[in-house]
Amino acid sequence: MSDKFTPHPRSAELLAAGVPDEYHSMLSRHGVGTLVEKMGIVFTHMSADSMVATMPVEGNTQVTGLLHGGAHVVLAETLGSFAAAFHAGPTSRVVGIEINATHHRGAAGGLVTGTATPVHLGRTLTTHEVVMTNEAGQRLSTCRITNMILSD
Repeated sequence: MSDKFTPHPRSAELLAAGVPDEYHSMLSRHGVGTLVEKMGIVFTHMSADSMVATMPVEGNTQVTGLLHGGAHVVLAETLGSFAAAFHAGPTSRVVGIEINATHHRGAAGGLVTGTATPVHLGRTLTTHEVVMTNEAGQRLSTCRITNMILSD
């Protein structure tokens, strides 16, 4: 038996994304995904009741220099899906079945914070509202995502 600590297969990826150590076992099978890494999304709070992450505007802009609307949706889907997975538990998978977004204000720099809160936490479906804000706390967009829970 080895005395060496064996890290989870995706520990570096999970640490870079801000995932607390206590969730590494649960998330090590799939990690956070390459799009999360490419977009610079970093989790700051993780639970079934609230999922929060930041994302830089820089590197995620449209041609006019504003945060791309699709980037808002990527952050929202990431947060809503992770929150649904936390609710569903380790023996289930979740798949997104619907997402929509309303953009309220543009962002040309800094960090965007997304916060997912549950609207409905059921046995087979979850729905989350995800609000993106700028560093001044102003609402940039509001998204709603519904996920289906699939039992393994």
